[in-house]
Amino acid sequence: MMGSFVLAVGLWLRFDPETVSLLNGDKAPDTFFIGVYILIGAGSLVMLVGFFGCCGAVRESQCLLGSFFACLLIIFCAELAAGVFGFLNKDKIIKDVQTYYTTNYNENNNGTLIISYQKVLNCCGTTENPCPDPPKDTKDCETGIEEFFNTKLYIIGYVGIGIAGVMIIGMIFSMVLCCAIRNSREVI
Repeated sequence: MMGSFVLAVGLWLRFDPETVSLLNGDKAPDTFFIGVYILIGAGSLVMLVGFFGCCGAVRESQCLLGSFFACLLIIFCAELAAGVFGFLNKDKIIKDVQTYYTTNYNENNNGTLIISYQKVLNCCGTTENPCPDPPKDTKDCETGIEEFFNTKLYIIGYVGIGIAGVMIIGMIFSMVLCCAIRNSREVI
């Protein structure tokens, strides 16, 4: 179930209309989506590994339960690496998107991409080149981009921490069950 949850969050972040409209273009930075793709892959793998873990528990197979533990450990390490990558590169991701927006805004400030940014983020212009008549409660788009991605990256981080906790519990239970099966077979 946790694998399907990670997969769902990854797919939501990848296909969210707001995120896609902001990062859709020829020169758009893809750093944000790297972490999302890792979430999607890890979620799919956890679902598959979870199925094999259930089969190992039902058939009381030490081999399957040991393999389940090893796969969970590998996936745990991959998700940990993705989380560290995302939080270490958070500022680079934000800066890349801000640079992408500023470049497009300076080239054509009435383009479809710029209008999409302004509508989704409720912003207008840049710090150096503000809009002539901005509506009330409108911030510059560089600030809007930073707030937007901070929110999205924290969602990924919180999901990763929750999944890591469940995976640790799964590893503990698989080893306990594996040892219990071995001990019960020694008694017989």
